[in-house]
Amino acid sequence: QVQLVESGGGSVQAGGSLTLSCASSGATSLAYCMAWFRQAPGMEREGVAGINRRGITDYADSVKGRFTVSRDSAKNVLYLKMNSLKPEDTAIYYCAASPFASCRATSDIAYWGQGTQVTVSS
Repeated sequence: QVQLVESGGGSVQAGGSLTLSCASSGATSLAYCMAWFRQAPGMEREGVAGINRRGITDYADSVKGRFTVSRDSAKNVLYLKMNSLKPEDTAIYYCAASPFASCRATSDIAYWGQGTQVTVSS
């Protein structure tokens, strides 16, 4: 069993930055592909960024060059550094863990955090 707790959400103006954190417990994060998803009102949950067990990262096209995913394996913490934020980045951001090699799709995910709100104003 894995527990995931996000923090770091908030409100920021367009062009600003935020860093989200996800603390995991119950199992080492190295055993899982870890990812960030987001869900805007009325929209489906979508993958934003992920990092697999080998440390290889993957990003949605909409955030490439602006967001950076990383993990501190010693502390079991996953991060999402978000720069040059846009109003369309406004959503609830979820931390997720997958026991599979991939964590790009919601169907890959076994564990979810409770989510943290990110609001970007223009």
